[in-house]
Amino acid sequence: MGKLFYTAITSLDGYVEDEDGSLDWSAPGEEVIHFINDLERPIGTYMYGRRMFEAMLYWETANISPDQSAALSDFTAIWQAADKIVYSQTLQSASTAKTRIERDFSAEAIHQLKADSDHDLSVGGAGLAAQAIKFGLVDELCVFVLPVILGGGKSWLPSDVRLKLELLDSRRFSEGALYLRYRPRS
Repeated sequence: MGKLFYTAITSLDGYVEDEDGSLDWSAPGEEVIHFINDLERPIGTYMYGRRMFEAMLYWETANISPDQSAALSDFTAIWQAADKIVYSQTLQSASTAKTRIERDFSAEAIHQLKADSDHDLSVGGAGLAAQAIKFGLVDELCVFVLPVILGGGKSWLPSDVRLKLELLDSRRFSEGALYLRYRPRS
């Protein structure tokens, strides 16, 4: 049985995008990328909403960039090896390998996917993750808090869910980022 992880990179004030929808502030440093790679290795399936999938398209061809660091090359290989499920009403076809489109988010289907899986899964994108959190599907929430305040934007968590969490792990990085890993308490 696989676990479902929600991992996000946020500002100190809890946003994954600024007020203009930009992510230009969110690129982590090499130390964080190495750590993320170790977290992502067990992931066999990524689940995305359309916008997050479009943001991740870069990784389909990133390995052709000659100036890519070893850490980013490693992430590229991890991402390309995994299956992807994109939840979208508008996307007509997938432009990446190992990708399928689902029109509707189904909690029952995700429960079954987790039960049938011999690897872990990841949900990406605040909107899709909010649905998974509301249905109690997320086994662990992981957040990288970067040392920046955006003052507004898209929150990494849903505003209409109350959930007690247990801290499982934390780490401070030399560049000022902080990693926190939680699981919901039953």
